[in-house]
Amino acid sequence: MLIYAILSTIIFIVIILPLYLIAACFRHDLFVRLLGFLKIFKIKKIEGKTIMFHGVSVGEIIAIEDLVKKASTILTDYKIIVTAGTNTGKELAESKFKDIAHQVLYFPPDFPPFISVFLNKIHPEKVIIAETEIWPNFSYMVSKRNIPLFIINGRISDHSFKYYKHLSAFFRMIFDKTYTKILTQSEADKQKFLKMGAGPETCEVMGNLKFDIEGKIPDDIKFDKADCKVILAGSTHKGEDEIVLETFDNVHKKHQNTKLLLAPRHLTRLDEITNLIEKTGYKFGYYSKGDSFKDNDILILDVIGKLAKLYYFCDIAFIGGSFSKTGGHNPLEAAIFNKPVISGPTISNFRGIYAALTEQQAGKVVNTQDEFEQELLKLLEDNNYYVEVCNNCCKAFEQNRGAIDFVINKIRNS
Repeated sequence: MLIYAILSTIIFIVIILPLYLIAACFRHDLFVRLLGFLKIFKIKKIEGKTIMFHGVSVGEIIAIEDLVKKASTILTDYKIIVTAGTNTGKELAESKFKDIAHQVLYFPPDFPPFISVFLNKIHPEKVIIAETEIWPNFSYMVSKRNIPLFIINGRISDHSFKYYKHLSAFFRMIFDKTYTKILTQSEADKQKFLKMGAGPETCEVMGNLKFDIEGKIPDDIKFDKADCKVILAGSTHKGEDEIVLETFDNVHKKHQNTKLLLAPRHLTRLDEITNLIEKTGYKFGYYSKGDSFKDNDILILDVIGKLAKLYYFCDIAFIGGSFSKTGGHNPLEAAIFNKPVISGPTISNFRGIYAALTEQQAGKVVNTQDEFEQELLKLLEDNNYYVEVCNNCCKAFEQNRGAIDFVINKIRNS
């Protein structure tokens, strides 16, 4: 670890920091994050017991939301610190935990001087890291202070595992010396951590925090369905919009009352998507302009932060990133509202969740565009099947709840 600390410090000072400073001159988001890192030195030392929760970005902050809120009602003798690693993650954390967290901060760079200052300022008694944020210097420095350190909702993508497993000797040293518990989403994730060097006594399956979320009616959003059947294609990537549009065209010819809400993952692709839709000949509009399905067959969701709530208004959800090599996105954002979920074959990022949904027949993983079309038609034409799938979504959540209580108990007993 000493060798790693020295090498990583040299690399940080000589390579990473200069490149980051140059990039920050051209990208506002990097400049904002740099200022956030520097504010670590201005944090006032926190008195009393603190517990730290970390979610790197938006998805992780959403995943730990209910856990943090429950912890605030049970672990009342702790001040709660929430950290994030991105600007959007921090903004969301500030919004969600403004009445709960003592402070919301940026997670420090994995650079010993930053980490030392950070830990001296907040002196956490327990540190909880969501999903897979393995920072060797941070982990080691936390353990040297005898602070219990947890990975919760742990998962490792197939892509990352290909690289991690070749460094199992290095990770074994980190896991053996630093982590109190590694609590994983599934048995498959547990086995990956074990193959990376984690000890059997350290790893346990906790389930998935995302199954403990509540489906709250989004009364802050107005959305006029215009008495039609809405297919919401969420978080689509390059190459998937063509599949969605062609499939929608085939379905719409048989069911004129179907409409499409298309939500690209990256808004930088709006011009490209607009050109694709123009070629179809369908009337379309933009959510940001207040356009509705009264006058359009297709709407483009061209704003950030609304997708999860808009799943409430759809009838069927297609989850993007699954006909590309992305690995899929979280289908529970739609399933929590009892909406049938369809995904393409590439779901490695959420394999455990899809396994739970398909086991309850609450979701469908299709292998081809033709299968996608056939599943849409079945849901539109067979009302008994549609109602059954909707009810199965509820059953899937009931079967898989409990991760929050599991984690709280582990934290309390550490």
